[in-house]
Amino acid sequence: MGASTETGAVVTRFAPSPTGYLHIGGARTALFNWLFARHHGGKFLLRIEDTDRARSTEPAIAAILDGMRWLGLDWDGDAVYQFARASRHAEVARELLAAGKAYRCYLTPEELTAQREAAKAERRPFRLDSPWRDADPASGPDLPSVVRLKAPTEGDLVIDDKVQGTVTVNAAEIDDFVLLRSDGTPTYMLAVVVDDNDMDVTHVIRGDDHLSNAFRQLALIRALGWREPAYAHVPMIHGPDGGKLSKRHGAMGVDAYRDQLGLLPEAVGNYLLRLGWGHGDDEIISRADAVRWFDLDHVGKSPSRFDFKKLANLNGHYIREANDARLAALVADRLPFAVTPGQLDLLRRAMPSLKPRASDLLELTDNSAFLFRMRPLEMDEAAAALLGGDAPLILALAHAALDASESWDTEALETAVRQVAEDAGVKLGAVAQPLRAALTGRKTSPGIFDVLVLLGREESLGRIADQMAKPD
Repeated sequence: MGASTETGAVVTRFAPSPTGYLHIGGARTALFNWLFARHHGGKFLLRIEDTDRARSTEPAIAAILDGMRWLGLDWDGDAVYQFARASRHAEVARELLAAGKAYRCYLTPEELTAQREAAKAERRPFRLDSPWRDADPASGPDLPSVVRLKAPTEGDLVIDDKVQGTVTVNAAEIDDFVLLRSDGTPTYMLAVVVDDNDMDVTHVIRGDDHLSNAFRQLALIRALGWREPAYAHVPMIHGPDGGKLSKRHGAMGVDAYRDQLGLLPEAVGNYLLRLGWGHGDDEIISRADAVRWFDLDHVGKSPSRFDFKKLANLNGHYIREANDARLAALVADRLPFAVTPGQLDLLRRAMPSLKPRASDLLELTDNSAFLFRMRPLEMDEAAAALLGGDAPLILALAHAALDASESWDTEALETAVRQVAEDAGVKLGAVAQPLRAALTGRKTSPGIFDVLVLLGREESLGRIADQMAKPD
């Protein structure tokens, strides 16, 4: 039956089912596998478990690959598609049959239901009792059958899990599960074991909802005489209230974190890393440090709670640290018009003023909108309130002072505006606030002198003139 070759190198895998998006829990699993492989200089493999042909879709596969690339989780070699390996899976099942370690079972659905109901009535755990387990293979009827593993019936199965610790299950709890369906197609349990072996996977790192599967897979691995991988079952992610992670808690596709929430991949990656793993008090962890520090010893045993506020704060940090040209390009992609090279350069120059005030790309895009608005600007309610009373007269004074300024830099513009306030006998805010409203159409914006520089002399003076008192 041939065991896999022992390579000595660490090999991990991420094996999503393409029946939907790459959800946030799956992304964390992929990240942990990637980091463990990269930390040990090993391989990180990607396997698409597309055996559910009715639910597996090409758009879902594309979304998974896109999400992986966005998070910077590159995989080694080509992605493996499980369905394409069905003949190999069936071959292994036939080898087990020939070795007497599996059997053809002809129990009907009705007979299986009767056994389950009897176990329920007697208040005992259900364990399959097939008369075909020890029957002469040649005695089977000419009827459809499944192929079942002859699971061990005595002793314990023990897994020294790298996260959960030592976990023991009595062999009596492992039933003779199906390897091949009656139509000859392999089951998930068989396919996973065969693929992990053939891909030389040394460490299976996955959610702890798969822990019960691990014992069935271990029974199959031992029947085949193959090398046993190390297991690490990571606790699930819960919502802020401790309940199951729902869509309102953050159980969305990775693409939604990018497109709908406007988050940066490095922020999402950093947050997922800290969601169940720690390195002292470090919160901001670069990818390079994550590779250097990551281990399984510091993965927590308790479920983690998703915290949107913490994620938003972390993303704000990465927005402030991000390259201005990169942010400009990301914002340009979100604007409702095609950005010209000149406008892209304006965005880049605006980033030092814009990014300290934004926690995500949505805010950054919204805050940059004033740069491209057409005159006359439409005022929001708060901005309109700033333009009443004496504001038009003050704007006229500011327009004259700014128009007379020989230089159009923040220092010269601030000097001019402060002089207007002093001459008018008002505080600086009484001039700056109407200016902000006139220039941006809003009550809040980057520093008013930065706004003036970014808009330039002609556009700034034109916007102020639209709102100031006209001379008689």
